[in-house]
Amino acid sequence: MMLTNSAVESGWGATIRGALRLATFLTLILVMTPIHILARLSRHSDPFLIPCLFYKMLARMMALQVRTHGLMAESTPTSPILFVSNHSSYLDVPVLGSVIPAAFVAKSEVASWPLIGTLAKLQHTVFIARQVGRMVEQRNEMRERLEQGQSLILFPEGTSSDGARTLPFKSSLFNIVETPLANGTFVTVQPVTTLCTELGGLPIGRAWRPYYAWYGDMTFMRHLWNVFKLGHFTIDVIFHPTVTIREFDNRKDMASYCQHMVAKGVEQCITGRFYVNQSALTPATTQKLLAAPAEDLAEPNV
Repeated sequence: MMLTNSAVESGWGATIRGALRLATFLTLILVMTPIHILARLSRHSDPFLIPCLFYKMLARMMALQVRTHGLMAESTPTSPILFVSNHSSYLDVPVLGSVIPAAFVAKSEVASWPLIGTLAKLQHTVFIARQVGRMVEQRNEMRERLEQGQSLILFPEGTSSDGARTLPFKSSLFNIVETPLANGTFVTVQPVTTLCTELGGLPIGRAWRPYYAWYGDMTFMRHLWNVFKLGHFTIDVIFHPTVTIREFDNRKDMASYCQHMVAKGVEQCITGRFYVNQSALTPATTQKLLAAPAEDLAEPNV
């Protein structure tokens, strides 16, 4: 897929801006990598202090303005959170990483990417392979992180899309929350909607969406260069009500519910009407919410 909107990507001003951001990006990597390494070696009590700082600086450097809606669930050493989000771009990582103190779950291929893979490892990323035979091993690693009190950020669609639609969530990835942790508590799951809604202060329609979203046959380096050259992106992040597996009959129902809530959030982002319900769910209301239109989910967030 080629990006051909000359009104967005042409001009010396854009090229100079891109070059400056590229230089700043490389400088940030050079400065923060040793700090990441020292933080890992020192085993700091807050393993996400440095990664969150890095993501905040990276988001600022790349002109990613993050607007949050709703309340992010707060984790504790005995009550970690599994955040599940839709996924349209590698830019979702600095966006979510700048506001959520948690480790990402990424496909195993990312570990071998030049530079990106090294940074991902330093930021406590959990890598999972797509082979069925390794599902138990991967589940154990994610469960171990949760048992250690580390929260996780999961993209259960399994791939990225243009962002305007939400792909079905893979229920197999929810098996890590089916049983209680060693302390007897069930893992709290929070659906999260992430969507780029503006470019340079203007609503981002279908024609401009590929400037943020990275999917299909897009070339990574060319896409990244266009990101460096562009103006400011605005990304809306919606934190939906939390749930546990106890509100559902099985993990498939939980995956369906989370996908439904995230999809409703995408609708809210596109229309600009944000509704957030922070009340706790009960088994009696879960199925009702699965069928409810977006405007019935809650009162306006003002």
